[in-house]
Parts: sequence; structure tokens; C-alpha cells
Amino acid sequence: MELVWSPGFSRNFKRLVRQSPNLKTQVLQTLDQLQEDLFHLKLRTHKLKGDLSDRYACSVNYSDRILFQIVESPDSGD
Repeated sequence: MELVWSPGFSRNFKRLVRQSPNLKTQVLQTLDQLQEDLFHLKLRTHKLKGDLSDRYACSVNYSDRILFQIVESPDSGD
């Protein structure tokens, strides 16, 4: 599996690191864990509802989450 950062995520990540430099390590660790296992218990991954029903969320810490989509790669050949 490959994680692809959207331009919006990159922009928000830079802003978050500027405002709270101590969160950078937590976010990067969460992204590493996400790449290894999307549904690891530590991440508390769950599908969202409503307007965001095509997305999932996982926890970085008690108050911060990462929203993401699962998309089939056209290169996968499946």
C-alpha cells in the first residue's frame, strides 16, 4: 500500500507543524503505522458518515485525527 498526500494535507501538515512543532513526530509515527496496518487498534480507524461518508479517520492523539480515503491504484492490475 502506498500513502499519497493530497495538496490539502501537505498544506495543513505544514501549518500544524508551524503552530505545534511537537505534533510532527506524532503525525509521522501515525502515518507510518497507517501504512503498515490501516486498522491497527492504536489508530482507532473508523468510517465516517454524512458528507464525509467516502472517507475514514484515524487518531493521532486524543484531539487530532487524520482523514483519508482508500483508493484503488490504476497500476495495481486488479
